[in-house]
Amino acid sequence: MRIGELSRRTGVAVPTIKYYVREGLLPAGRLTSPNQADYDDSHIRRLRLIRGLMDVGGLSVSVVREVLAAVDAPEEPVHKVLGAAQEAITPPTVGEPDGLDEARRAVAEFIRRRGWRVDPGHVSAEALAVALATFRGIGHGAFEEVLDDYAVACERIAAADLAYVGRQVDVDSLVESVVVGTVLGDAVLSAMRRLAHVDGSARQYEG
Repeated sequence: MRIGELSRRTGVAVPTIKYYVREGLLPAGRLTSPNQADYDDSHIRRLRLIRGLMDVGGLSVSVVREVLAAVDAPEEPVHKVLGAAQEAITPPTVGEPDGLDEARRAVAEFIRRRGWRVDPGHVSAEALAVALATFRGIGHGAFEEVLDDYAVACERIAAADLAYVGRQVDVDSLVESVVVGTVLGDAVLSAMRRLAHVDGSARQYEG
């Protein structure tokens, strides 16, 4: 198909498609003449992935480029590729609240106690430490009492996520599922958590 048809089928403007090609997010089409290229269903799929990561996941072009590099690296061990994809889509922490070192130790102990096979230096462990230090700094250190309840819920969510990912038959699809599931799944989880809050609040406090 020509780029105009690709644009119509995906809803992505032609200049935007060309921009994605220049930025290395979308593979170039197969040249049929000096000024013409053909595109196929793989381009449709990639464009929909890019738009999903940006529009729903809120990722920048540079982060999407890192994510897609992980998706396109099936020669690496699966666990390593999945880890790279996860790290690429995990936003960096901003600033260092007071008590961060103590919170890092608390997170390392939490990971050990849960028996999780995770490096305490993982970017998500750091994000958790920053959150805990911030909670303590504003007088809500008692929030840590619910961490194990959160962990139980998150373990069930992770099991469901990985069961979904396990349906994929090739590494490309598997990694893409992890990336999409993490970025878009976070959006789903956040929305569902708020819905559950509204329901729980209504049941507990209405009237």
